[in-house]
Amino acid sequence: MNFYTTILGSGAALPTVARHCSGQVVNVNGFRLLLDCGENTQTQLRVYHQKMQGVGHICLTHLHGDHFFGLPGLISSMHLCGRTQPLEVFAPAGIREAMELLMRVSGSHVGFEVNYHELSFEEGIELLFENGLCKVWAFPLVHSVPTYGYLVEEKPRGNNPPRRYAYCSDTAYCEKIIPYIEGVNLLCMESTFTNAYTQIANEKLHCTASMAAALAQKAHVHQLLLTHISARFKEPEPLLAEAQALFPDTMIAADGGRYEVHYGEGGNRQASGTMSLTTSES
Repeated sequence: MNFYTTILGSGAALPTVARHCSGQVVNVNGFRLLLDCGENTQTQLRVYHQKMQGVGHICLTHLHGDHFFGLPGLISSMHLCGRTQPLEVFAPAGIREAMELLMRVSGSHVGFEVNYHELSFEEGIELLFENGLCKVWAFPLVHSVPTYGYLVEEKPRGNNPPRRYAYCSDTAYCEKIIPYIEGVNLLCMESTFTNAYTQIANEKLHCTASMAAALAQKAHVHQLLLTHISARFKEPEPLLAEAQALFPDTMIAADGGRYEVHYGEGGNRQASGTMSLTTSES
């Protein structure tokens, strides 16, 4: 059973040529879920051969521009390409108002239903939806605006335990999320800064690579994938080195990278994740 994520954007607020703003497509045996929709997501979907019309659910972590400014363009492209099936959008409260205002002042319309599911809970974890292939939950993070992480769990076949994938961006270091990500097979976690920028990370409610690794270690996750890399870092090696010092089984996301959600034992193994630049959709 296929279970992997394709990174569309692994950068922080300021996009670069190498790293676009946040976005990724999670594939659970053919079911496609878009997590975040930063600027230029619609183009990145095409670049990495992801099926735009195959996305029926979008989950936004929060309403900072680098995580949702791509949504109007994506919806417009879906309409222009003849979409008729509904689109389900899960996001913090305010997404409906923002999108309806933009559509109204621009005189835009779409030929399909867009259903906005607004999240407003401050504690715990909530099941958003499930189908025959997976379940998807949301849980609160700690940032300057309401922000949510997402947990995707496959529906197992046979005797295998279900694999789980968690995505946390953006957030301050927060141990209260550990029960929600405990033992996940792959944790994709923001790591905007190195240790040299710890004060800035704390002020801006972001994580360093070491903070992400500490959470991965305490939650006994199987593998860690770092994302949301600041444009300060032309090369990602310093962030990777700092994370691997605490949690060796760490990878760093690259735009176009495909990362498998593996079965296996968790916690502090030698890094062994699969990354390949996506050239075709399977």
